[in-house]
Amino acid sequence: MKRIFYTLTITLTIAIVLIACTNSPGDPAARTLNYADTIGLAEFQDWKAHNETVAAIDAYKKTHESSVAPAVRRNSSGQSGRMVSSSENQAKVAKKKGWSKAAKGATIGAGSGAILGAVIHKRNRALGAVIGGVLGGGVGYGIGRSKDKKDGRY
Repeated sequence: MKRIFYTLTITLTIAIVLIACTNSPGDPAARTLNYADTIGLAEFQDWKAHNETVAAIDAYKKTHESSVAPAVRRNSSGQSGRMVSSSENQAKVAKKKGWSKAAKGATIGAGSGAILGAVIHKRNRALGAVIGGVLGGGVGYGIGRSKDKKDGRY
């Protein structure tokens, strides 16, 4: 009976590992290729360079305005000839997200599986812990990965 249990457990573990390692995406409709948006990237780099230049000019003006009175030019309509640039549209800095839910799930699953495996298998606790850890890690990874996909992390 124990041999059947061990054989079944090892076979199940190997099957889970092989399923997790497959490269096929499954649903062809779900396949999306993530190419870099080169046009958007070029526009962003131009925008960033422009904002850095404007910021450098503003910083220079602030340091030199105290000693020199600013000259205001007026055109024929009476409006100021100065162009005011606002730097409110700064690029948002991406925060580090930390551990993914898949990694957390695998860690928690492996730990709890190892404890349960050692408790259940009384004669050889090390073997029970290893088998339980592998199974728990696989299940926890699967659950965490599905949560990551729902959140849009992957």
